[in-house]
Amino acid sequence: MNSTPGAPRTNVVVATLALVGTVAAMMQTLITPLLADLPRIFHADPSDTAWAVTVTLLVAAIFTPVAGRLGDMIGKRRMILVCIAPLVIGSIVCALATSVWPMIIGRGLQGMALGIVALCVSLLRDIVPPERLSTSVALISASLGIGSGLGMPVAAAIAQFTSWRVMFWAIAVFGLLLALVILKAVPRDTPGAGGQRFDLLGTVALGAGLLCFLLAVSKGATWGWSAASTLACFSIAVIALLAWGWWELRTSEPLVDLRTTVHRQVLLTNAASVFTGIGMCATMLLTPQILMLPTGTGYGLGQSMLAAGLWMLPGGLIQVFLSPVGGRLIDSRGARFTLMVGAAIIAVGYLAALLLMGTAPGLMAAHMIIKAGVGIAYGAMPSLIMGVVPRSQTSAANSFNSLMRSLGASVGAAVIGVVLAQMTMSSVGAGHTLVSEEGFRWGLSIGCAVGVIAAVFAAALPRTPRAGHTRATAAPSPAPVSVEG
Repeated sequence: MNSTPGAPRTNVVVATLALVGTVAAMMQTLITPLLADLPRIFHADPSDTAWAVTVTLLVAAIFTPVAGRLGDMIGKRRMILVCIAPLVIGSIVCALATSVWPMIIGRGLQGMALGIVALCVSLLRDIVPPERLSTSVALISASLGIGSGLGMPVAAAIAQFTSWRVMFWAIAVFGLLLALVILKAVPRDTPGAGGQRFDLLGTVALGAGLLCFLLAVSKGATWGWSAASTLACFSIAVIALLAWGWWELRTSEPLVDLRTTVHRQVLLTNAASVFTGIGMCATMLLTPQILMLPTGTGYGLGQSMLAAGLWMLPGGLIQVFLSPVGGRLIDSRGARFTLMVGAAIIAVGYLAALLLMGTAPGLMAAHMIIKAGVGIAYGAMPSLIMGVVPRSQTSAANSFNSLMRSLGASVGAAVIGVVLAQMTMSSVGAGHTLVSEEGFRWGLSIGCAVGVIAAVFAAALPRTPRAGHTRATAAPSPAPVSVEG
């Protein structure tokens, strides 16, 4: 039976879930300060140590929709606890690693935890009072951006002032404590799809397609975009994803109900999510590089890794303070309007970065604007999704939306990487090249463009849900969500 906690307990539940989501999201950028030192630490080739980042994103992309479907089947609270287990185990493996491959394995296990954010958002639909739902959803959704923003400065500080292994031990201990708090403070939910079968064949097909696609996107610049390995990965991805789509439309208990995803509101929300994901990724790639490039280039700001992380820290924190604003905006003007506003703010932030990239305070301000837009947009997306999907598909649909954001981030990383690689200049030291100022300006311009595109998709959303469709498919919810714009 669903349980709706009282107001004081609701605060504890929402704070707990937000903290869990933030810690899980930190796995995306946690290892960034160590990347340059990993080859020396493990006596390994840089191409091997780079997998410590790549594997986390790959595993997260594959496991997120699986976690969402299992959450609908066995309970979201229970699945959140299941996801914390590999987070803790992976952190311990990384802390004990003496070579690169245990580190890669541990990072892969940590990637399984990134599905927690979508599960936390979906759980809110079952346990939070209607009047608190929009604000709570906005906060939990923003935890994805908050965690990725906090990961780098926290990791940089720990790595600079103590051993990097302490960072992983701290995550393991923190994960265990959070699991205990969830068991104590978060009420159980009733599985919306309890008793259904798990779609193993669909999982394998989707996993294979995503794995090959993300491998091609993330490694294409290294392998060569016309190399046989890159083309083979893209080809297998297309075949596997087409086969997955064919199967999902024919099985009675699919991993992701594609009939729901083609509903106009869900489809356009997911499309906006892809471009918003690109917008979030671009600033995380461009801002630290500009901050840390030497001042001798004429446009670099000469900051250390720790200082760069601290300059970017307010960008992560602002999403915490703006999440109530986003929630109230959803309640007063609707999720469609809120998504439009968030996407427009992203575009404005990148425009500001183009104008203010010459100073660290100016770049920090622009980064804050971008992250504020990301937080507002991310908070609106689950509200749009939950406004039309049945309760039995809440976690699966939110997880698929989270997957779209991740795919956008991966594609954005590849596109920005290609742009920066093509626009270089010779450095003062012979034999080295640096990204040119023009390259960074093109990257920031792309960020501005994707914000505009996301806003266009948001504007194309229906002003109200189709009443007939909603009555036919959406199970009664304790918290109906406004989607009017």
